[in-house]
Amino acid sequence: MLRLRVATAAILIPILIIVLWYGQPVLGIVIGLVVLLAAAETADLLRRAGLPVNSLVIVGLGLLAVGEAAISAAHGDVALAVWVILVLVGAALASLATPDMRQALLGWAGMVFGALYVGMLAFLLRISLSVVDSGAEGRLADTLDPGRTWLLIVVLGVWAYDSSAYVVGRLIGRGHFFAHISPHKTVSGALGGSLGALVVCTLLGFSIGRPAEGVGVGVVLGLAAPVGDLTESILKRAAGVKDSGQLIPGHGGMLDRVDSFIVAGPFVWLYLAAVGLV
Repeated sequence: MLRLRVATAAILIPILIIVLWYGQPVLGIVIGLVVLLAAAETADLLRRAGLPVNSLVIVGLGLLAVGEAAISAAHGDVALAVWVILVLVGAALASLATPDMRQALLGWAGMVFGALYVGMLAFLLRISLSVVDSGAEGRLADTLDPGRTWLLIVVLGVWAYDSSAYVVGRLIGRGHFFAHISPHKTVSGALGGSLGALVVCTLLGFSIGRPAEGVGVGVVLGLAAPVGDLTESILKRAAGVKDSGQLIPGHGGMLDRVDSFIVAGPFVWLYLAAVGLV
């Protein structure tokens, strides 16, 4: 399994570099594709868990979040409120044809949750489009604009968390970590993952002359990434499956690969906004 994970990473990392190098609109299209696949898998998990959701509604509203992020970066955040309203109303309209009111309510709740859940991935696009960092320096900052630079830091930080948590958890594996949600999660794995994210983000922060902000992003990722992982585990356990899909060898489905980003993206964006980089 570890060899398969390494082989998959060896393919995904060059793809990431190419996408970041090209920037927009390629980056936006790739994030949109990720949201589409993750939304379809989320809808499938919700149905397996017993919620009568419409996949097209969740996918469509999830993709609208990507468009909202692009619009907000150019014209302000009014589009975010519009998107939230569309999620609530669109999901309600999709439930009107259900004659059983309990099933209609469950479907409405499931579609609102699914759309908001995968829609948070659009914050990755928001980071790439809205971060302004004129004080960054070094070769990385000279190669990529500030938004793509910080997006790269986030992606590598989350990957560092996932990889470190996996390795440390297998080598040490002590202390149950929300075992009722995921029996294989351990405290040692979570701490190892948080340390890995902190080290990578700190080093990358130093490389662009932003050591304090790099540490801050590392801390945020260390706290947010495991929450994203555990929330997806709730979905999978409720659905009675091990993986969200079989799309990526060694990792399962798209949702299995990006679950940490779902929570990490919004919180990193909020942190960068708080320190004046947005």
